[in-house]
Amino acid sequence: MNILLINPPNCGRSIPEENYGIKSIKMIFRGEPLSLETLAGNLDGHAVAISDFKADPVALTAEKLPFAPDVVGITGVTCEANTVLAIAKEMKARFGAVVVVGGHHASCDPSFFCRPYVDYVVTGLGKLAFRQLIDAVEAEKAVNIDGILNIRNGAPQPFTPRAYSTADLVDHRPPRYDLVEQHRDTYVMSGVGGKTGFVASAFGCTHQCAFCCIPNMTGKRYLLHSNVSVVRDVRTLKDVNTIRLVDANTFGNADLARELARMIMDAGVVKPLVADVRSDTVVKHPDLFKLWQQAGLRVAVIGFEEINDQRLSQMNKRNTVKTNIAATRILKDLGIRIVGDFIVSPDYTQSEFEGLETFIDQSDIDLPIPAILTPIPGTPLYSKMASDILIDNLDYYTFTNAVTSTRMAEAQFYQSYAALLEHCLSRVHSSGAHAGKEIA
Repeated sequence: MNILLINPPNCGRSIPEENYGIKSIKMIFRGEPLSLETLAGNLDGHAVAISDFKADPVALTAEKLPFAPDVVGITGVTCEANTVLAIAKEMKARFGAVVVVGGHHASCDPSFFCRPYVDYVVTGLGKLAFRQLIDAVEAEKAVNIDGILNIRNGAPQPFTPRAYSTADLVDHRPPRYDLVEQHRDTYVMSGVGGKTGFVASAFGCTHQCAFCCIPNMTGKRYLLHSNVSVVRDVRTLKDVNTIRLVDANTFGNADLARELARMIMDAGVVKPLVADVRSDTVVKHPDLFKLWQQAGLRVAVIGFEEINDQRLSQMNKRNTVKTNIAATRILKDLGIRIVGDFIVSPDYTQSEFEGLETFIDQSDIDLPIPAILTPIPGTPLYSKMASDILIDNLDYYTFTNAVTSTRMAEAQFYQSYAALLEHCLSRVHSSGAHAGKEIA
């Protein structure tokens, strides 16, 4: 069959820009569509193409498409969900194809995609489940697959959650990096060495932070790719300057992480590495990060989130400000740059904005990235804040809008946030650090 996989364009709307003329706040994702490359890797025997709107705004013109698709698969995060629906509707009308939706928002809120022009919703890890779906569709068999919501006949069929395991990683089938090779020059992360390739070593996380949608991808399990497959993928990406390990938590298993670092060095890989890590892991295993520095780790991305232990506890972060500070010192002593993610709550006061800016100025964090607390449907935070949500339009769920009321006057809140953001980004020029997302 002809299978077309679609990565939607950068999208989302901005309250600061629309209501107050503040144009300096925008989230831009520049990385390759690894989730689609991963799905494609397990579709041997079929003709597969990837249309990446983020790299090519006219990706679906007749001149660009290699075939008329029998099946269309579309991925998307929450702020892209409405755009995913628009693409799905177009693909159904244009080709009459079987339309399948997956990705983060589909995994958190699959019922959102119950529309006449969507046939199936793949929740969580889809590499194996999507292949099982393709096999069933090709054989014209009934689709009754765990983890897949079947709505092809106009109403959702009974849904069974999937019990995810390492089998869902399908380690022996590498991602189809070749399907986006024509866009490789556009997948650039400024400050970490030019062209950047994405590799996954793990899915899920060892923790369950209230705001995070990652646990929904694996049924709250932490699943590790084999180190052999990780090294294989790293070595496959020859025409890149930097490798970005895109896991929510690369170092959730310290012993296997040590083995992976040694295998990367033994393989003769000499590229800067960027990875996500919890600060408590750094403090508990400083020797691990000394080894990873030798293996090429140059940037660590840490979710510090807050500078107040009470707020951290409310997020179920299971961490402390003291530990965050200790981790930064360990990493800086090793010469590893730090990208620090922070969460600005809509109930911040001006003094809290000022306190965060002071904390950042006194820290060793090379690139702080403050985002606005956003309750994503399907997360514990959403359940907790549901009655406070004022904006249901998912276009605004970009982590740069307050979808609940602000304690400060709204205009003042966004002015303070924009000023904080500008102050944080001014550090980029001196540090050069960057991770898998940019705010411009």
